[in-house]
Amino acid sequence: MKHRYMLFLAALFYSGAALAHPGHAGGVLAGLLHPLTGIDHVLAMLAVGLWAAQLGRRAQWLLPLGFLASLAVGGALGMAGVAPALVETGIITSVLLLGLLVGFAVRLSLLPALSIIGAFALFHGLAHGTEMPVVESIWLYAFGFMAASAALHGIGVWLGRSAALHERWLRAGGAAIALAGVWLAIAR
Repeated sequence: MKHRYMLFLAALFYSGAALAHPGHAGGVLAGLLHPLTGIDHVLAMLAVGLWAAQLGRRAQWLLPLGFLASLAVGGALGMAGVAPALVETGIITSVLLLGLLVGFAVRLSLLPALSIIGAFALFHGLAHGTEMPVVESIWLYAFGFMAASAALHGIGVWLGRSAALHERWLRAGGAAIALAGVWLAIAR
């Protein structure tokens, strides 16, 4: 059964649209689709959930919530026109480092873990905010991308808790995410 999940994730991550953010519909749908159209965003958000599950206890809900809070701040900054030059580099770095944190089962206390998550979330939020299509309501768009991000975190926590019985699968998933980060850096 676990092999099916890994195959499903591998097929999902192989998408040819992985590096692109194609045009979206408006409002909530645009926001929901945006995080799902880039492999970089999907992998980083899943990795947050996996690492949260790996850390256990309060981290299982605090890391995703911390990511979402920083994502919202970054999104607001991006919508306001803040566009640092290294946003894509920060996103790719987040994929690589989050994958390594899961792959090596790095155990940090909550505050340093939240700091790492928060910094990476700012980059993702900036990208979501600056790449926002013209929509009727920025609030509906923001709600959509926050909901999709939360769902990806939830899937990551669920996968992480499921794979916890077989720690090597969880660590292999982290290694695969880190390798995808390397691939994203090379493919740029």
